[in-house]
Parts: sequence; structure tokens; C-alpha cells
Amino acid sequence: MTASPSPLSPFRSPTFRSVWLASLASNFGSLIQTVGAAWMMTIIAASADMVALVQTSTALPVMLFSLVSGALADNFNRRRVMLVAQCFMLAVSVLLALVAYAGTMTPWLLLALTFLIGCGSALHNPAWQASVGDMVPRADLPAAVALNSMGFNLTRSVGPAIGGAIVAAFGAAAAFAINAASYLALIAVLWRWKPPANASTLPRETLGLAVLTGLRYIAMSPNLEKVLARSFAFGVTTIAVVALLPLVARDSLGGGALLYGILFGAFGIGAVGGALASGFLRARLPTEQIVRLSFAGFASCALALSLAPSAWLACAALLVGGACWVIALSLFNITVQLSTPRWVVGRALSLYQTATFGGMALGSWLWGLAAEAFGADAALGLAAATMMAGAALGLGRLALPALTSLNLDPLNRWKEPQVELDITPRSGPVKIMIEYVIEEKDTATFLAMMAERRRIRKRDGARRWSLTRDMEHPERWMESYHLPTWLEYVRYNQRMTHADAIVGDQIRRLHAGAEPPRVHRMIERPTGRRASDSQLKGMIDLHQQG
Repeated sequence: MTASPSPLSPFRSPTFRSVWLASLASNFGSLIQTVGAAWMMTIIAASADMVALVQTSTALPVMLFSLVSGALADNFNRRRVMLVAQCFMLAVSVLLALVAYAGTMTPWLLLALTFLIGCGSALHNPAWQASVGDMVPRADLPAAVALNSMGFNLTRSVGPAIGGAIVAAFGAAAAFAINAASYLALIAVLWRWKPPANASTLPRETLGLAVLTGLRYIAMSPNLEKVLARSFAFGVTTIAVVALLPLVARDSLGGGALLYGILFGAFGIGAVGGALASGFLRARLPTEQIVRLSFAGFASCALALSLAPSAWLACAALLVGGACWVIALSLFNITVQLSTPRWVVGRALSLYQTATFGGMALGSWLWGLAAEAFGADAALGLAAATMMAGAALGLGRLALPALTSLNLDPLNRWKEPQVELDITPRSGPVKIMIEYVIEEKDTATFLAMMAERRRIRKRDGARRWSLTRDMEHPERWMESYHLPTWLEYVRYNQRMTHADAIVGDQIRRLHAGAEPPRVHRMIERPTGRRASDSQLKGMIDLHQQG
């Protein structure tokens, strides 16, 4: 992969620069709110699992709703989606501050309100991450993802310590009020941003169809499935450190809210270092090796925390954990973005977030139960062992592929054909058949290429794909597949990317006929005694030189 000319090159985009700076303020407020919520729970609830559930209440909405949010991000104006999400989180944060100030907060109400803030994050994140590719050139995308991670962790390096001081001095209500105010800058920037309009002339997919399309795309993309599996494993194991950190500060180290904030700040400082080092590591080490090192580094952090006799040693361990956290998560994010075309990137990122935050939500609950049963130190030691198991997953079929930058821009080669029948966008089902002439010596290569063609076609929406061979003329082959309607056929062809076209070009080079492969476009017609001619659209049998 070609490295970006500069890790700061995305800042050449005024839009990215403005949103990045406004996000600093929003992230700063969110971290102060996180400290306030976690510490308030240690005061109003007696059990360790309730403290850990604060992390679950924030992560669970991302797991539950990110896929729907990704579908919205791919089918609606992403700026408007982000504005709605930010305004919703502002309203909930104001309510959280008022309830805390009134002194009527209960453990379950706190979890409910933090859950609602998590719902806003679930709506915002896919649209924001998908918009990064609209703000910067594709060559700058890895640097932009790293800068986003660095920006979040710059605030994490000081936000928790300041949040701990605020909570200690003024109470959790003040932390919640500051978080509410932090949304205003990003709302103002998004309000002024005027992104280019979507050039597509096709109607939007329905929400249900868009969700199914995203699921199908991931299911037919083996490399993305590996990223999801590893990110889930990373989330479910490493969240133990973040979820149990309030208990480490209170019970193991005998501190208060300020110490918790300092420990969380050390984690953030390490994450900033990880963001700065991620480009250097990507240029020198294979993707899988970086991920294994991140798992192993986090395991050393958890083990050191379980044994730490002092706050200084705990801070040193958290520096390592924070660096490994951002290196792994930014690498997962970059892999998803560089492996996904723009038309489905929001849904792919949302599924990645579903896997990661689903792991975090599950892990927070499990490690909370372990801490309640055996103590926080023992739970962290057990978590360290599971992190090493997560690293070992890369020794088998779940090893991540090399990080490459494919040309996933739309091919724009296909033109909608003129047909002789009066069809509408809803006419269908449509059947496509393509004839090939393949010499015997090229049969094995042809079958291998058609296996990849099958995956691409089904991934992009084709159904009932098949490949048949003429028994009387063995050199003749027929590829066929279906689309439910003419509109879906047009939409399917507009999804073709330059990277996908490489497979088609290789297959056409194997074609030995005097003319290019023949394409037959046909529409199925019902047959039966109750079907009248006026209801039938007939059958298209268009022969096109493909």
C-alpha cells in the first residue's frame, strides 16, 4: 500500500479540518460525561456488575442499531443524519444533567439515559465515518482515520483527568452539563457544511432492503468477515480494562474520582502515541502481525493492572494499553474503508461497529460478573489470558489479509439498454444469460475465475446464479443469474467498480469465440389459465455484443 504523503495531509480539506476540530470539543465533553456516569454509579450502586454496565449501556446501542444507521447513512444525506444524532444527544444530555442536579438519579435511570446517548452515537458514527471518504481523497483516507483516532485520544489524554477533577469538585451533574454544551460546536459546523448532492438518479432502497443488502455484501466478502470476527474478539476481551478501571482506582489503589480520571488520562495519552505510530507500523509490518502485537500488548496491560502496587505502575501499563487500543481499532477501520465501495461503506462500517461494540457490551457485562464473583484483579488476570487467545486466532483461517488499496470507484461503463417491450422499474424478475466459448486448455482457469465472478455477482445483488456447459458442444458455457426487478438490475450494474471489472476482463480474454460473449436479457412471464395477454409483459430476448 502506498503511504500517504503526510500524516497531516487530510487537514488540507477545510471541511475535514473544521469537523475534526469541532469533534475535539464533542469528544472532550463525552469523556467528561463518561467519567461522571461511571463514578456516579460507584456511589449510587453497591455491586461491581452495575459499575461495568455503564460501559455496556453505551456500547449496546451501537451493537443493536448500527446496521440500520449504516443503511440510513448510505441512502440519506449524511450531514442531516449527523445533525439529527447530535441534536438528540444534546437533548438527552440536558435531561441527564437536570436529573442528576435534582438528586433523583437511580442506577437504572442512569443506565437508561446513557443508553439513549449511546443510541445517538450509533446513529452518528456510521454517517460520520462514511463521510470522511467524501471529505478527503482516497489516498489520504488512512491518515484521516488515524487523525480521527488521535483527535479522540488527545481529548482522552486530558478529558478524564479534568472530568475526575470536575466530578470531585462539583459533582456529576456539572460533568453532564459540560457534555451537553460540547455538542454545540459540531452542530454549528455541520449546519454550515454543504456536501455535494448525491448524483444517483435511482430511487432510494427501502430500509429493509438496504439492511439486507449490507448483510449480503459482508457475507460475500471473506476479508471483511475476518475483520468483524477479530474486532469482536478484540472488543470482548480488551474492554475489561476500561470497564473495571473505576474499581481498580477505588479498591486496588484506594483512590477517588480524580485518580480514576488520571488513570483514564494515561490510557488516552497512550492512545495518542498509538495513533502517531500507526502509520509507521503499517508501512513496516504485516497487518496480522500488528493485530497480534496489539492483543499481546493489551494482555500485558491487563496483567500489570491486576498486580499493580501503585498508581504509577498502573499509569505505565495503561499507556501501553491505550496505544494498542487505537492501533488495532484504527487498523480494522482502515481495512473496512479500503475494502468497500462508497455505495455500501456506511453499512460495512456499521457492521464493523456492531461487531466491535457488541463485543464491548458483552465483555463489559461478563467482566463485571467476573469482578463481582472473584474481584477486579482476578478478572483482569483472566481477561489477559483471553486476549492472548484472541491473538492466537490469527494463526488460523481468521488471519487478516494484507492492507491494500483497491480502486473501488464506480466503473460507469454500463449503459442502460434500449428494449422493445414496455417495461417499468418494477417489471421482473429479470434473467441474464451470457454465452462463452472456452477452449479446453483454459477450462480450469475459466472455472476459477467464474467462482470469483459468482461471489461478486451474489455480493452485489444477483440471485440464482448458475454456470452450465453444453453437452453437445463442450466449448460452450452459459452463465445465468436473476434480479427481482428491472430497477434492481439497473442498480446492480451501477454498483460495478474498477476492481470488480478486472475479473470480467480476465474472463473475456479467455473467450475464444469470433464475437464477444453474447448477453441475453429476459423477463420471466407467468403462465396459466388466468393470465391474460394484457397482464403479461412478454419476454425480452435481447442479444447484445457484451
